[in-house]
Amino acid sequence: MARRSFSLFKALTKTTTSFSLTPIPVSRSVTYMPRPGDGTPRAVTLIPGDGIGPLVTNAVEQVMQAMHAPIYFEKYEVHGDMNRIPEEVIESIKKNKVCLKGGLRTPVGGGVSSLNVSLRKELDLYASLVNCFNLPGLPTRHENVDIVVIRENTEGEYAGLEHEVVPGVVESLKVITKFCSERIAKYAFEYAYLNNRKTVTAVHKANIMKLADGLFLESCREVAKKYPSIKYTEIIVDNCCMQLVSKPEQFDVMVTPNLYGNLVANTAAGIAGGTGVMPGGNVGADYAVFEQGASAGNVGKEKMVEQKKANPVALLLSSAMLLRHLQFPSFADRLETAVKRVISEGKCRTKDLGGDSTTQEVVDAVIAHLD
Repeated sequence: MARRSFSLFKALTKTTTSFSLTPIPVSRSVTYMPRPGDGTPRAVTLIPGDGIGPLVTNAVEQVMQAMHAPIYFEKYEVHGDMNRIPEEVIESIKKNKVCLKGGLRTPVGGGVSSLNVSLRKELDLYASLVNCFNLPGLPTRHENVDIVVIRENTEGEYAGLEHEVVPGVVESLKVITKFCSERIAKYAFEYAYLNNRKTVTAVHKANIMKLADGLFLESCREVAKKYPSIKYTEIIVDNCCMQLVSKPEQFDVMVTPNLYGNLVANTAAGIAGGTGVMPGGNVGADYAVFEQGASAGNVGKEKMVEQKKANPVALLLSSAMLLRHLQFPSFADRLETAVKRVISEGKCRTKDLGGDSTTQEVVDAVIAHLD
């Protein structure tokens, strides 16, 4: 279990001041002892977002309140059809340094920019991390899957440098820099070192994109030399996808350029149990934004929203990562344990996991399992 600690931002957290928490209700079966780091309540910016976003973020709010987590939310309405993220939202995140968000709907085509991408660029959240792993009690085709996909978040095809050269001809630039490639590689190796991971695999297409992906690969190789205790491997992205669906247990930590990482993370999430249960977050030197790890269908279908049957597990586990980032590990442990118990029992599952439970029924079950 130590490997699955969700300590996404361990190297970047700061010490908080400790103080005595209010007495814990005697109904708990185990005596609860606050761990070092439990302390002053912290403000967290909350963006419910579009589609299922308000449902699953409300689930997090209920669970946090039920276990008296030392955080409080500053909520802002942001929607994917806005021209830009309101300045007061950016200011709130910069002040609080941490944010929890639901998905923001991105219109397909039409030249409209994704606010999800804009937020990462605005705050320089250069590393995206998605943890894809088997949950006990949730049957999947493959066992022993425990993959961490670390994706460069600011450049590549997502740089958004496109223009129409002449009518009917569009030029889209893929930007790869040594600076960004080195810092994402360093983040991946630091993550592996801090979390007792054994292997880092660089995903690339340098056999075709010899300059762009070649630079990314060269940067990974240079950083790898500084971590002799961690095995370093490389794999071409098309072979990577084939290997993922045939033998995913061979992968540990994967570091990727922007576009490949999006594809690899969603593939790995599907293999390990679905996008509804995979946590993730985006981190920069100063700020962190936590959201559902894999983005496929992250705003959900209208029917799912109407029936209120969205799966809150992914965002609940992402909020556990948030708690650990804020140095409240005991609360993170309690939340993760409760969620895993609910999944393991199998009585309360949403449609994507083979059940018919509502979001609220899953939330009630998680709260009932809090120690």
